[in-house]
Amino acid sequence: MDYKTDQYFRKLYQEAEQCRAEQSVNKAALSSILGGFQEKKSDRPPEIIETKELPQYRRERFLFHYTDDRQGPVYVLTPKNGASRHPVVLALHGHGYGSREIAGLKENGEEADENSGIHRHFASLLASRGFKVFAPEIIGFGDRRLEEDKFHSRPKSCYKMAAQLLSVGKTLAGLRVQEARLLLDDVAAFSDVHEIRPGIMGFSGGGLIAAYTAALDERIQAAVLSGFVNTYQESLWPMEHCLDNYVPGLLHYAELPAFIGLMAPRPLFIESGRMDPVFPFKGAEQAVGMLRDIYETRQAAGQLEWDPFDGAHEVRGVRAVEWLSENLSSN
Repeated sequence: MDYKTDQYFRKLYQEAEQCRAEQSVNKAALSSILGGFQEKKSDRPPEIIETKELPQYRRERFLFHYTDDRQGPVYVLTPKNGASRHPVVLALHGHGYGSREIAGLKENGEEADENSGIHRHFASLLASRGFKVFAPEIIGFGDRRLEEDKFHSRPKSCYKMAAQLLSVGKTLAGLRVQEARLLLDDVAAFSDVHEIRPGIMGFSGGGLIAAYTAALDERIQAAVLSGFVNTYQESLWPMEHCLDNYVPGLLHYAELPAFIGLMAPRPLFIESGRMDPVFPFKGAEQAVGMLRDIYETRQAAGQLEWDPFDGAHEVRGVRAVEWLSENLSSN
């Protein structure tokens, strides 16, 4: 017997569409639905945990203090190109074993093969091309899992964290965006970084954080979103994603591309794999079309670039790194 369960949930999406004409998509709305995070920034400076010299860059791991009761490790990769100051990129990993996955390391801390895995160690790639890269351990992954999840060797703490935050009117996406923005406060204190605004690059779940951070924080000069840009209708709504992707009330305002488009007219680069099963290419095409309309409306059509490639859910990085060089070169 058909109990019309699927039909009910399709109707919910349609009802959300009908509500959107009455709403205004703006930074205040995005900040509100992500949940209020008002903790004061910690005054404690970053502390070096470890250092390793590599042929093309120096890899340091710092302990950054976001708030007085929240801290986390961050890989800082500094190129060895003779420059006294470097353009900065904040690099945000997706689901996996944490910041080591983009900083050139295996999960056990050993050196990894170049460009291995779906992340392609893109923080290392950026550092080898002249960027000073800050790659934080995103809360819920790696060393920043809940202690119980570490004890039981669970790969992430996203569901429990997201559920608990939702219970008090906050979101895990909002917490991660807050930490990214607090990290930017500390980045400016490094003596070898350019004073002009940094770039940001995120893959998959890191792309979500990068998108919302760039939308809300004008310090971000250019953003690369890899394996993320899509629509709720084609990806997050019909498929089972990690709970950290969901923001209550978002669809009553607009489809996902409208929130990403809050970054306009600043430069935005998008990577999409044609065989991506997580963020399907059909949805990526639709989302990019919506974003092109937004950028054209802001008279910034030339500031949006899309790189569709023959791949799955993975970073490509080839054109993206070149694009960042072009858009951060004025630094």
